[in-house]
Amino acid sequence: MRSIGLIGGMSWESSAEYYRILNEGVRDALGPTASARCLLWSFDFSEIEKLQHDGQWDALGEKLADAAQKLEAAGADLLLICTNTMHKLAGAVEAAVSIPLLHIADPTAEAIRAQGLTKVGLLGTAFTMEQDFYKGRLTERYGLDVIVPKDEDRATVHRIIYQELVAGQVLDASREAYRAVIARLVERGAQAIILGCTEIMLLVGPDDSAVPVFDTTALHAGAAVQAALG
Repeated sequence: MRSIGLIGGMSWESSAEYYRILNEGVRDALGPTASARCLLWSFDFSEIEKLQHDGQWDALGEKLADAAQKLEAAGADLLLICTNTMHKLAGAVEAAVSIPLLHIADPTAEAIRAQGLTKVGLLGTAFTMEQDFYKGRLTERYGLDVIVPKDEDRATVHRIIYQELVAGQVLDASREAYRAVIARLVERGAQAIILGCTEIMLLVGPDDSAVPVFDTTALHAGAAVQAALG
């Protein structure tokens, strides 16, 4: 089994889900006492969140590259960035190490394509929904037509992530708000919904959407299990 290096703590709420899914996947594959061989670098998300909203992406890239190097030095054989937004800095991480980085968008897009779907709605932070680092990869590498919520809905999705989900608050009113956003994306032709922030799976799932939902947290961690065992 190869060792998985996790760049996490962004937020720890979703990093805990990664740890659970990785260990469940290895147990299911290898037997009841088996668990994942992994290393975790966990950031203080308050520092990361401030730099994000201040637009200090170069500083964030340096932090992620440093974490990646420390995980490689500690024995990691492959890397995961346990957040969609910070894949904006995937290139900086890849350039800093000699071990592979498993990009969160790839297993997500592959799962969507496997179901024959082409037009998808994307939920995530404002950074993920509005910038091209994520949508562009889905389009250029996998031919997906990606749509995002309108301005007001994007603001709602972003606010709930940063004010509630990263703090472990899962509120019924926010679930209803997300359901309404999803419904509006479906009305605009979305054949599927990407939960493109690793905390969103704490709030909504398949029962909250009229079309298939693709949980990036579960897909990313599942792909890591396959890579570690393959």
